[in-house]
Amino acid sequence: MIHARKQKSLAKMATLPLIEQRPTTVKVMQTPVLVLNASYEPINICGARRALVLVLKGVAKTEEEQGATLHAARVRMPMPSVIRLLEYRRIPHQTRALSRKNILLRDRNTCQYCSVVLPAGELTLDHVVPRSRGGLSTWENLVACCHSCNRRKGNRLLAELDDMKLLKEPRPFSLHTSRHIMRMIGHQDPRWRRYLYF
Repeated sequence: MIHARKQKSLAKMATLPLIEQRPTTVKVMQTPVLVLNASYEPINICGARRALVLVLKGVAKTEEEQGATLHAARVRMPMPSVIRLLEYRRIPHQTRALSRKNILLRDRNTCQYCSVVLPAGELTLDHVVPRSRGGLSTWENLVACCHSCNRRKGNRLLAELDDMKLLKEPRPFSLHTSRHIMRMIGHQDPRWRRYLYF
C-alpha cells in the first residue's frame, strides 16, 4: 500500500514540471516577431509560431534570435525575434484588414471618448454613427470604446450629446500608423531597433 502511494506521488511530481513549463512555452510561441521584406524593410509583426513556420518552410530566414530555443525530437531551433522573407513581396498601400484587433491597435487600446487605456478584453467597438442610423462598419466609423461610454452613448449621434466627444478623428490604417505600432512594440526589444529606424 505504501509503495503504491509513493508511485502515485512520484507520478504527480513528474507531471508538475510539464504543467509549469507549458504556459512558458505558450508565451514564447506568442511573442511578437518583426517580419522584414527581402529588402530589409519592416512590413509586419507576427507571432513566434507563425515565424517558425515561415522559417521551416524556407520562406524566411532568421535575422535576430530571442535567446530561447525550441527543442523537438530531431531538431533544436532558436526562436526568432526578427525574420526576413527570402523573396521580395510587393505590399499594397492598404494592407490591414478591418477587424476588432486592428481597430484596437490603431486606437492603442484607448477609449476614444474618455481616454482610459484598458486591456483588449475590457474594450468594445463603437459605431460613431450607429448602424441603426445608417452607419457602416468602416475605419472612419469604428472606434475603441469602454463599456460605460458605449452604454452612455447608446443609439445616439455625437451631436445629440453635449458631454461626449471623440479624442481624434478615426482614420484608416496607413503605412505610417503600421510603422508607428511596430516601433511601439519593438521599443521593448533592442534587436528590432536597427530595422525600425528610430
